[in-house]
Amino acid sequence: MVNLELLKQICETPGAPGFEHRIRKLVISQVKPLVDELEIDPLGNVYAIRRGNVRKKVMVAAHMDEISFIVTHVDEDGFIRFHTLGGFDPKTLTAQRVIVHGKEDVVGVMGSKPIHLMKPEERSKAPKIEDFFIDVGMKREDVERLISVGDPITRERQLIEMGDCVNSKSLDNRVSVFILIETLRALQGKSLPYDLYATFTVQEEVGLRGAMSSAHRVDPDFGIGLDVTIAFDVPGAQSHEMVTKLGRGTAIKIMDGSTICDVRMVRYLKHIADTHGIKWQPEVLPAGGTDTAGLQRYGKHGAIAGAISIPVRHIHQVIETIHKDDIRESIQLLKCGLLEMDQFDWSHE
Repeated sequence: MVNLELLKQICETPGAPGFEHRIRKLVISQVKPLVDELEIDPLGNVYAIRRGNVRKKVMVAAHMDEISFIVTHVDEDGFIRFHTLGGFDPKTLTAQRVIVHGKEDVVGVMGSKPIHLMKPEERSKAPKIEDFFIDVGMKREDVERLISVGDPITRERQLIEMGDCVNSKSLDNRVSVFILIETLRALQGKSLPYDLYATFTVQEEVGLRGAMSSAHRVDPDFGIGLDVTIAFDVPGAQSHEMVTKLGRGTAIKIMDGSTICDVRMVRYLKHIADTHGIKWQPEVLPAGGTDTAGLQRYGKHGAIAGAISIPVRHIHQVIETIHKDDIRESIQLLKCGLLEMDQFDWSHE
């Protein structure tokens, strides 16, 4: 069973890039009883460490931050202008609620020019980020009492069950945070072959920044990234565009826009999945990148790195959708993979 209450709490807790303090506090409260050591670095990455039988290091990274915004201006009528923190398709902002995290949390709505007032040529154009503003329903003096330039803004949306799936904002990448916590829970009482650094990173959505610094700090022998990937299994999509499909199992990354995964790690994860009857699918993502790139390249010696990816529909929207079976299969693959790493031939061919 998927602990939906915990997943809901993780998804709904705010954590804009650079402002991860609330989600970090929640993560720490969950992992502290499950590990031997707990560290937080100056950037804000969390290291939940389980000691193994041999002093080799396995680093598993899941980023805590979510795509968000930051306040850049409050105009004379109290409307807020903003800058994006992470990648947005502008059309997904229409008619959305947000939360401005100032002195208090203030709910607002994304506003733009009504269609009734648009000229014909305006109606046919795709919206741009700068076409939007945030309306918090207050006069300027009330806004400025609570909100300042530089305050973070996150999206307002609850997690729900939807058929065999869960639907929420920020499943990218809070589902991976959940999977890493639940894997630590599943490893309780089990002996690990190597030291495990379960790392909850910051600022992935603005350039893999936490993964870079944390990999340099840990200098892992092995790296496993945990993040979502695209499931474009929807009407109108051609089979070669789908990347992955919901309900077909966890995905084993082969490459994305920033990483070609080590062939040994890809082979190992496939072996573990097949040996334990774990449902999986291959992932070749033409663009985009994850913390896997940081794990692979920013340690002092480089790492044998790969990734476990969770298929998601409607990515970078507030209606991200993930199949519950794929969550369970991802936890199982990560758990079994961590327990058996010393039983595989990691030498170069």
